[in-house]
Amino acid sequence: MRSNQMAVFIDSGGRSYSLPAHTLPSARGQGEPLTGRFSPPTGAVFVGVLGGEAESWWLLASDFGYGFLVQCKDLLGNKKAGKATLNVPQGARAMPPAAIADRASDRIVAITTAGHMLVIAAADLPELSRGKGNKIIGIPAPLAARREETLAVIIGVPESKKLKLHAGKRYLILKAADLNAYEGERGRRGNKLPRGFSRVDFAELLD
Repeated sequence: MRSNQMAVFIDSGGRSYSLPAHTLPSARGQGEPLTGRFSPPTGAVFVGVLGGEAESWWLLASDFGYGFLVQCKDLLGNKKAGKATLNVPQGARAMPPAAIADRASDRIVAITTAGHMLVIAAADLPELSRGKGNKIIGIPAPLAARREETLAVIIGVPESKKLKLHAGKRYLILKAADLNAYEGERGRRGNKLPRGFSRVDFAELLD
């Protein structure tokens, strides 16, 4: 993110807030609370930040497994109270936004807290400026409602990248061919990850 671009913050209720990146405190200072700039609803917490070119694409999703693709420019607003962007189902939370490098060729990897993983094409998701989006991965509604199973990780994976999954002190590296085994139709349950990876903490891209 360059200083002449906008920084966009997403809260747990799916609202987006924006301000010029050059107005943020420098890394050398003590920082300042975002609540000094914005007025999120009571109980909402900030879950992620994004930025970049106005035309860049991002994936917004709730941890109940619904989401859509949106351009950075559609998340901008000038209100302290933010802009209603992602409709989050009752009891759910917004996930940190995931960067999409190429919506025509990227794949989306979704992993639940029970270790189910599904790989779909980014192009299978709608391009919206706001809304709930479509079901990405199938999570049984009763389990989601009780928060016994929710979305743990969602990430966009370009064709040239590998994916590294972290579960505690263990990790698993998946090449493009490995991801093929988890491909399926959007909204399906996905396949179980190997034993020891039922609780993935986070994922990262590798060259």
